[in-house]
Order: sequence, then structure tokens, then C-alpha cells
Amino acid sequence: MTVAAAPGTIIKSGGRYRWSICLLLFLVITINYVDRQVLGVLKPIIEDDMGWSEVDYGNIVTAFQASYGIGLLVVGRWLDRVGTRKGMAIAITLWSLAAIFHSVARTVLQFILVRVALGVAESAAYPGAVKSVAEWFPRRERALGVGILNAGANVGVLMTPIVGILVAGLYGWRAAFLVTGLLGFIVLALWLWLFRQPHEHPKLSVAERAYIEQDGEDPAGEPLTWRDAIRQRQAWYFICGKFFTDPVWYLFLFWLPDFFAKTQGMELFPKGDTGILATIGPALIGVYLLADVGSIAGGWISSHLIQRGWSVNRARKTTLFGAALLALPMVGVVGAANPLTAVLIIGLGTAAHQAFSSNIFAMITDLYPRRAVATIAGMGGAAGALGGILIAQATGWTLELTGSYLPIVIYAGLAYMIAFGIIQLLVPRMEPAPLREAVA
Repeated sequence: MTVAAAPGTIIKSGGRYRWSICLLLFLVITINYVDRQVLGVLKPIIEDDMGWSEVDYGNIVTAFQASYGIGLLVVGRWLDRVGTRKGMAIAITLWSLAAIFHSVARTVLQFILVRVALGVAESAAYPGAVKSVAEWFPRRERALGVGILNAGANVGVLMTPIVGILVAGLYGWRAAFLVTGLLGFIVLALWLWLFRQPHEHPKLSVAERAYIEQDGEDPAGEPLTWRDAIRQRQAWYFICGKFFTDPVWYLFLFWLPDFFAKTQGMELFPKGDTGILATIGPALIGVYLLADVGSIAGGWISSHLIQRGWSVNRARKTTLFGAALLALPMVGVVGAANPLTAVLIIGLGTAAHQAFSSNIFAMITDLYPRRAVATIAGMGGAAGALGGILIAQATGWTLELTGSYLPIVIYAGLAYMIAFGIIQLLVPRMEPAPLREAVA
């Protein structure tokens, strides 16, 4: 049996196997995003083939968002009970099957049903991944670990048009869902092969296990209930943080091409002498590459500051405040002088979001023991999904009434500073949440 080092002790890692687990989590999040985004990428083709109206498509999208939010609320506690290896294996299996069943759907109702199944199953990805980071990394490295896995979302967004359009062009849109679903089973095989708890893993050295466990063992206790969690300000920091900032990310995912077209006159393909910088495809690539940089850099910065001797509270809050400052220029992006400036401003905004997200996820592991991480992650994710539904409605009505994105991007630029202020108010010193002790 390995004895953990004293909490906070800096010791040599003694190995790098934990980063293989982090890469595995990155792949899980990547395929998670590919499976959810391929419908949007192929929307014009499917609409023509199936005869959908915009209302039909809106109902299908809403079905996913609503089921994803409800799933997040439920699946977090479930993961804390069944464990990450088993729980994530079940979730990957179910969402891959749901992705495949898109290929045989024939009616709007059938698409709604498979999107509901996909949303519930995919809701396990982030709570399970963040819980896995808490299990496999010491506190000083967790923000970096979350930042790397979080970058998988951006890679998934970039991969989806390549894989989806390529397969659909060669074999039809139904084949695209079949292929992306099958990719999930490849990730499932890797998960079952590589993932174990650190104390059970045969490939983990004694020295690296001691490094991972240097913060000490979790105190024994009862599972965290929703009733207890909603009474704790430590839970509300994450619920509020996600509610205010996740809508901005959903705005990027679903409205960015339209934003670039309406505010900068960008086209899907270059026309005349407008050049590549005036086209939407390269603009989206640039935005999400910057988001990847923000995700990894945001996690690295707070982890690096902790390793340099900063307190966890100071390191996390400094990084969050820096990310909030980076997002502020979005309030003026509607008036950007040219497409390149607009892409850079939005790209900095996505980088800010991912840096902010990496650190508030890591803060769960600072405030809660491993047995409660997925529960809190799920509750906050559900709040973020609700915010995503609200921003979709707000954006639609704002464009309908004013024809302008200005009120929406003003909110996008201010959201992170609002969230930071609430987080600082709720957890000014980041004391661990009080939990019930185990019943003898």
C-alpha cells in the first residue's frame, strides 16, 4: 500500500503516465463534440432531403439542449456512485449508439428522440472527465489537466466539418452519423484498456502514485446530495459561474457564422478579390485555435503559479480575473474595422472562456473531495445548459426586433467579469465545503 506524502509537499513526479490518462480524456471530449456537432454541420443537406422547416430544426436542437441539461443534473450523482471507469464506459457506449441511430431516423419525431438520447448520454462527459482529473492529478496540476481535456471541445468543433462533410460527400449524410458513432467505440476500447483508478493501475509507478496522492486521502463521508449542495455557497460559485458564462460559449457554437456574415459581410467561399480572410471557414478555424490556446494556457498558468508557491486561492482567482479582462473587448466587436480584427476579438473571447472554464472546473476539486466532484460538475453544467437555452431565445428575439448583435455581444464581453465578482463574493477564501461524515 502506498502512503501519500504530506498535503502540499512538492515531490518529483516519478513518471508521466497520468498524462496518458489526460490525453485519453482529451479524446473522449473530442469525440463527444464531434457527435453533437455533426447535425449542425450537415443541416442544409438534411433539411433538403427530409423537408424540414426551421421550426422543425429548432425543436430538434432544443430537444438536445434540454435533455443535456437534465442529464447533467442527474448523471453527476450517478457517476459519483458508480465510479468513473464504469460510468464513463456506459455513457460512451450509449452516446455512440445514439449517434449511429441518427443514420436510420426518418421523421422529425425520430430525430428528436435520438437527440434526447444523445443529450442524456453525452452529459456524462464533462462531470466524468473532471472527476477523473481529480483522481489522477495532484491539486497543483489539476487546472492544466482540465485545460488539456477542455481543448478537446475545440478540436471536436474543428474536426466535425472535415469528417462530416467528407463522409457525407462520398457516401451520403446517413453514413456520416454512422462513421462518427463508430469512432466512439474506438474511444470506448481505449477507455477500457487504459483507464483504472491510480491505486489499481499496473502501469503506474510507486513514485508517480505517491505524487498523485500527495494532497492526502479524501476524508470518508456520505455521498453529497442535491439538498445539501444547494445549501452550500461552494456549490453556488460553480452553478452561477456556469450559468453566466456557458451561454457565451453556446453563442459561439450556434451563431458565430451568422454573426460574421451579418457584421462583416463574410461569405462561405471567397468571391472576387475579397480573399481568404473574408470567408467564414478560415475565420472559425482561427477562433477555435485561439480557444485551444486559452484552454491550455489558462490551466497552465494557475498550475504554474501554485508550483511557484502561490496559494491555490490566489492562483485560481488571478487567472480567472485575467480571463475576464481578456473577454472585455467583445463588447465592441460589432464595430470591428475589418474581418481580421473581428476574428481576433472573438478568438480572444473564446480563449478567455476556455481559460475561465478550466479554472472554475479545477476549483471544484479544491473545494470538494473526489466523491462529490461529478455531482457539483453536473449541477453547474445543468445551469449552463439552461443559460444556453436562454441566450438562444434572447439572441433570436434581439435579432428579430433590432437586427443587431450589439446587446448580445455586450453581455458576452461582461459575462466573465460578472461571474468573477459572484465567485469572489461566494468563495473569497475558498474554504472546503462542509460535508457529512461517514456513518459508522
